[in-house]
Amino acid sequence: MKVDVLLGLQWGDEGKGKIVDVFTPKYDIIARFQGGPNAGHTLEFEGIKHVLHTIPSGIFRENVINLVGNGVVIDPVVFKAELDKLAPFNIDFKKRLFISKKAHLILPTHKLLDAASETSKGNNKIGSTLKGIGPTYMDKTGRNGLRVGDIFSPNFQEKYQTLIDKHLGILSNYDDFTYDLPSLEKDWMIGIALLKSLNAVDSEHFLNTALLNGKKILAEGAQGTMLDIDFGTYPFVTSSNTVTAGTCTGLGIAPNKIGNVIGIFKAYCTRVGSGPFPTELLDETGERMRQEGREFGSTTGRPRRCGWIDLVQLKYAIMINGVTELSMMKADVLSIFDAIKICTHYEIDGQKITDFPFDLNDLEVKPIYIEMEGWKANLTALESYDDAPQELKNYVLYLENELHVPISLVSVGPDRKQTLLK
Repeated sequence: MKVDVLLGLQWGDEGKGKIVDVFTPKYDIIARFQGGPNAGHTLEFEGIKHVLHTIPSGIFRENVINLVGNGVVIDPVVFKAELDKLAPFNIDFKKRLFISKKAHLILPTHKLLDAASETSKGNNKIGSTLKGIGPTYMDKTGRNGLRVGDIFSPNFQEKYQTLIDKHLGILSNYDDFTYDLPSLEKDWMIGIALLKSLNAVDSEHFLNTALLNGKKILAEGAQGTMLDIDFGTYPFVTSSNTVTAGTCTGLGIAPNKIGNVIGIFKAYCTRVGSGPFPTELLDETGERMRQEGREFGSTTGRPRRCGWIDLVQLKYAIMINGVTELSMMKADVLSIFDAIKICTHYEIDGQKITDFPFDLNDLEVKPIYIEMEGWKANLTALESYDDAPQELKNYVLYLENELHVPISLVSVGPDRKQTLLK
């Protein structure tokens, strides 16, 4: 058996949570491999909208194991809040939810460091969600972070205080930055007590044993390819590897155990926070797209920047990830437009560019578009792709021909039922 991977191909918010939920019945285990509470995976079914930040998106399906991998960073406060919100649905967490002992913990002071650092940057902010993700990964690579397995250690309190003292020393360098650490610590310790009651496992052994026993595993990514620390639009990126390779380091899965790679993309583009965005629409069209698509961050509530689909960027993401099939999201949002644009090339210094460049931050990029006829039809009640408007089929066919990867799924609404399989 091999591990299939599902991840975002743009700047996050592509709709990964919904598709994981749709695909989950085909799998025995859903495993998150990176990111943390800066992610927001939205699922909608039976008239209820759910937003998950750390817990894998297969949690609502019975008889499916959900694993938080070692590449994830966990905020005990956010984790507890997620579980509290799921309490009315009688989910057996003891049976369904497992956590890697090697997953790192977000401390209260990590969030304080995040806020202090971002505030100090002024106009050069990177658009952090202020969830403490960056400082936690910095301590991880600095080899002095705290992990889930540490909470079971008899000297956990000593390890915790050592790291807190280090952080307080750093915070003392920020003038006029005030905080109330004791109040933050109280909720954090309550979250730690909850974590201790859950299933903490050596996840690399857990998953590889499952593979040997013929179990089907889906690795769930967070954020998107263009936010990858190595291959994204640096420095306006997240602090982890959001690409397929992150599955190996974030779960302990060998490269030869990777199977299908399912790339999720919107029929247009969005981005939250700062950073380059070549096809961004700073006009009425962009605002209409935002309102129709309800493009506001599920984690931060911030308005998302909107623009037409970008094939230069998308081809790059497909290449980096080794994508074998595509899922196109939010086709229904574009129903309001008479014509739809597709960016096929960039123009930089008078030259047409097809390869995604090193540093968009220092370049003046002009997107080159082709235009296709819009479908101008309500797609949300469709039950079969065969019944879709021809204009939508033309759009999908054009993308498949350009991207050289089949689009196997088209989403036409937020509910799990509003999903067309090709």
